Amino acid sequence: MLQGYTYPLSPRGEANLASAPPWNYAGDIVGAEFWTDPAAAEATLPEGLSPDPESSGRVVALFVDWQFSGQNDEYLDPMRSQYREFMLLVDARWKDQPVSWCPYIYVDNDLALARGWVQGFPKKLGSVAQTRVFASPGNASPTLAAGARFGASLSAGGRRLADAQVTLEQPASNPSGLLRPTVNLRHFPRLTVGQYDKPAVHELVMAEFLDQGLAEVWTGSSEISLFPAPGEELADLAPVRNGIGFRASLSYTVTGVRQLDV
Repeated sequence: MLQGYTYPLSPRGEANLASAPPWNYAGDIVGAEFWTDPAAAEATLPEGLSPDPESSGRVVALFVDWQFSGQNDEYLDPMRSQYREFMLLVDARWKDQPVSWCPYIYVDNDLALARGWVQGFPKKLGSVAQTRVFASPGNASPTLAAGARFGASLSAGGRRLADAQVTLEQPASNPSGLLRPTVNLRHFPRLTVGQYDKPAVHELVMAEFLDQGLAEVWTGSSEISLFPAPGEELADLAPVRNGIGFRASLSYTVTGVRQLDV
């Protein structure tokens, strides 16, 4: 009997890209807040979400340097457990609740791609990089202090898609407002003639991040640019105004998602 949680199923169940949860994550974030054309932001929303009238057009870009582990100390295999990611989170409302919607996300690791699709994150392959902090201070690394500068970038298909710079100013007094609950769309189409528009799975879900922790959160100013490229719609959300920037460390565990009624 073939075993595994995701493809490929195999005799021992070790070849699958993503083993069954729990999935544990820890990462460093370089984030940039900006405002885009409200109509462009609204155009990305699925049925069941509406624009947030109090922050219409607000988007948060996250560049994350991740480390993953399941139940078997997978972080000891860094070639498989480490990856980098970029995502956009658009302000929205589910009923009366402020949420974030993730229309675009890029990752450089196929295991993370598989876990993302299961959760409803619409991941594509890309190359992501950010300035790192090291415990030993020196001229090649900023420290978490006022005036420290961080850069981050995204490319895919050989084309640069995003650039950001963040300058820190002070520790965050209340970091809870930086990130909202995230809503995704789990969508798996049918491969049946006449039923291409009738997906096997099409459900709005809220990400459930257990034991979520934020640490070493600093805020400041940011600048971000999104660039057009064939096969991409990222630049349709190009900034019209920059907001705050931040740098933080984040950790959480995923065991499931919450299905939302539309």
